[in-house]
Amino acid sequence: MEPHDTIFVYVGTYSRGRNEGIYVYRMDAYSGELFLTSTVGGLGNPAFLTIDPQQRYLYAVDEGEEVPDPPIGAVTAFSIDRRTGELSYINSQPTQGAGPCYVTVDSTSSFVLVSNYYTGNVCVLPIRDGRLDEAVAVAQHKGSGVNPDRQEGPHAHSINLDQAGHYAFAADLGIDKLVVYELDSSRRKLRFHAEFQAKPGAGPRHFSFHPRGTYAYLINELDSTLTAFSYDGGRGALTELSTISTLPYAFEGESTCADVHASPSGKYVYGSNRGHDSIAIFEVDDNSGTLTLIGHEPTQGKTPRNFAIDPTGTFLLAANQDSGTIVVFRMNDHTGKLTPTGYVIEVPEPACVKVIRFS
Repeated sequence: MEPHDTIFVYVGTYSRGRNEGIYVYRMDAYSGELFLTSTVGGLGNPAFLTIDPQQRYLYAVDEGEEVPDPPIGAVTAFSIDRRTGELSYINSQPTQGAGPCYVTVDSTSSFVLVSNYYTGNVCVLPIRDGRLDEAVAVAQHKGSGVNPDRQEGPHAHSINLDQAGHYAFAADLGIDKLVVYELDSSRRKLRFHAEFQAKPGAGPRHFSFHPRGTYAYLINELDSTLTAFSYDGGRGALTELSTISTLPYAFEGESTCADVHASPSGKYVYGSNRGHDSIAIFEVDDNSGTLTLIGHEPTQGKTPRNFAIDPTGTFLLAANQDSGTIVVFRMNDHTGKLTPTGYVIEVPEPACVKVIRFS
């Protein structure tokens, strides 16, 4: 990284009305040390964040405390000060569902897509100069799964777009499916395209593309597995390559998966285990996209709900929700291994981490 690079880290939390909701840090580009610069309060539970591709705006969902009546959550837009990283409120819109838990922006910054966990639906909201308009499309999932405690109905846990922005992929924990939609930007609609049926009881949670866009990875919360796919962007078609455990062979405790990201180089994929409290490290076969588990790195805290990799692939930041810490690791792109930097910050119930870099 160059000396003049500026890195900002945004942490979304379960504030529950007691703490600030979003915490903004400046990161030292060489050491990985974090310095608190500002906070944003009054948001309820901004438990997931996203930043538009041009790094001008941040969008935060509010999960709420319980299923509300009427069951409507919200997503809020902020502008980003490139000099200070500070966030300025723009506006907020309902997400047409309860418990919004994931938000993403298309490559042209024209739309925000949100998944609503409690009501099991996804929605699309147009963007005008960063400002959110009312939702123009809602897709409701239906069905249930084999786990009566967690899969009594649909629970849309994430939604992601492919690199072209033509297809959206909604991982639904409650119905064990990855539902694929075509995003019709001209008509501002979501059209059902296809679906991948995961193993019963797997509980799909988060989905992430390889940097080349030709492979993708789905982490399954309930059975602690990671599924690798090849991807044909022209047809919006996924082909399963393999599904492997994220846990050590001899592990016998309770654990669930949470987040998944590929390294910027595409050589490695990382997934978080809550219970085993680790980051699982997988090597990517460059020719096939299949994964090989090569190790685990303890996150030095409890319940790593989310983690982020800085754009240069130098640092990984793990958010330990139940111990209230963000732990910074240095990444080795030759081996895939993670090494603690010694920098740990305390944040109440961190649930999401996003990193941006300005040059």
